[in-house]
Amino acid sequence: MWKFIVRRLLITLPQIVLLSVLVFLMAQMMPGDALTGQVDPNVSPEIKEQIRERLGLNNPWYVQYSDWVTGIAQGDFGQSFRFKMPVTELLGQRLANTFWLSLVTLIFTYIIAIPLGITSGRYNDTLLDQAITGYTYLGFATPLFIFALVMVWVFGYQLGWFPTSGSVQPGLTPGSMDYVISKFKHLLLPALSMALIATVSTVQYLRSEIVDTKQKDFIITARAKGASESRVYNRHILRNSLLPIAAFFGWEITSLISGTIFIEQIFGYPGMGALFLETILLRDYSVVTALVLLFGTASILGALLSDIILSLVDPRIRIK
Repeated sequence: MWKFIVRRLLITLPQIVLLSVLVFLMAQMMPGDALTGQVDPNVSPEIKEQIRERLGLNNPWYVQYSDWVTGIAQGDFGQSFRFKMPVTELLGQRLANTFWLSLVTLIFTYIIAIPLGITSGRYNDTLLDQAITGYTYLGFATPLFIFALVMVWVFGYQLGWFPTSGSVQPGLTPGSMDYVISKFKHLLLPALSMALIATVSTVQYLRSEIVDTKQKDFIITARAKGASESRVYNRHILRNSLLPIAAFFGWEITSLISGTIFIEQIFGYPGMGALFLETILLRDYSVVTALVLLFGTASILGALLSDIILSLVDPRIRIK
């Protein structure tokens, strides 16, 4: 097991390094540089050139990349010219909101998807299965941002059940019970909106696995030996069908990253996704590059975690 984890880590580390190089080079090809927006436009070109020389912006790209990576290793992502504060501090303010939103979304996704997938697969070709399948087809056809707009209009503005913006009610004391309840109420509707769309692929995948497993020879043999239907489903069909769901975990994390960008913007939720869109429009490149690097690293680590989980539940795929 440990050999498998070490080998996967040895594959993951070069991927993160390559990602950092690509992010840095793309930032270098953007108009302007780290000095853009931080100095008065009326400053003479000679003074600007002196500042660039002092900051090392005229150095070769590989020297700048080395300085950039060294700063990241020390927790320094540079300075945001738009917010006039260190990027690390800015990300720290938004990271907690996005983390809790993603975690609650992931929990809701599996709470909804696994029962629906099991029911649809076990009672396939019935009216219940057709209803669940119809929901998944509708979910595949509905863009996330359209569904989120409908959710905020119905449950936020029309019914008034949930807040429509922000992450907490102003004026509450951090750490108090009212503060915690307010935080949960503010992230509940965005998380549900994202989870109801994210479930559809997991439901369809789990249904297909159960339907396919029911036709395997060992299931036919178990029934021929007189095993009860509940034992066949719980010990054989369900157990084997749930194994590939672990492989979906990394993909779920990747979809959450892209989903939070739209969800946070629509719901006015102050997280990293909303910050990403805002800084792109403001051309705050130091923040954009930091966010792209973090999002990409999270996707890579999600795939690594998915492989580790799959190796735990199914030892056959471990690399010896």
